[in-house]
Amino acid sequence: MSARGSLRYPAGMAAPAHEPVPPEGDRAPTAAAVAPAALFDLTGKLAVVVGGTGVLGGSMAETLAAAGADLVIVGRGEAAGNEVVARIENAGGSARVITADATRREDFESLRDQLLADGGAPDILVNAAGMNAATPFLEISDDEWHKIFQVNLDSVRLACQVLGPAMLERGSGSIINLASMSAVTPLSRVFTYSASKAALLNLTLNLAREWAPTGVRVNALSPGFFPAEQNRDILSPDRVAAIMNHTPMARFGEPGELAGAVLLLASDAGRFITGANLCVDGGFSAMTI
Repeated sequence: MSARGSLRYPAGMAAPAHEPVPPEGDRAPTAAAVAPAALFDLTGKLAVVVGGTGVLGGSMAETLAAAGADLVIVGRGEAAGNEVVARIENAGGSARVITADATRREDFESLRDQLLADGGAPDILVNAAGMNAATPFLEISDDEWHKIFQVNLDSVRLACQVLGPAMLERGSGSIINLASMSAVTPLSRVFTYSASKAALLNLTLNLAREWAPTGVRVNALSPGFFPAEQNRDILSPDRVAAIMNHTPMARFGEPGELAGAVLLLASDAGRFITGANLCVDGGFSAMTI
């Protein structure tokens, strides 16, 4: 229905002279009556989780596997990756580990070649590698600054440059970049981390705009405070107290509480979502005084 006064073009709004051509295949609109379970089903999808050996990355990998995706866990620690694979397989899922340094283009190229040799490009790419430090600003070394930017920002650029073309050629895919609440409002004590995550969010928005016409969606997921290996050293008692005072739910997040957001962005349930920064923060971003 596209005539004047229809549901698509309400009274007073003229229909365009030339109707847009609806996309076909994987990019076609989803019928409103699709069952919720089917919307979130990832059966037959290939998901690559860079940084999947970490606490949050591993949890996101388990979520995607539970929804039916075949998982590739990418990280430097093979032992940690095997632990994630074991949890996925024990739950009835499918996963494997490919060791790689997310700051090296050659490692991503090798990963790409392995994936293509095994059957194709990823349908879902999660960029979850991360590094943090609480060094006072005047004491931040060039090496520390560059290393944090390499892990938090360059790894995403490399993953998208190397793995993205095959997704663009296929005309579908979902990329989820793990950002941070500090990308929006800088948190104290973590200068380099905050700057790198702000840049990551900007990169996400740029890619979302550029790649949307092809059917590849790019979104950011910003957790609030979730204890993980990269931030344990900066969670001093006074900082924990400050975090709790600024989080309406008055607690830390649990890794599994990212599951709903990850599934939304990865699945057909979120097929019209791109360029978003989905915050899972217990109300942290809603708090002032």
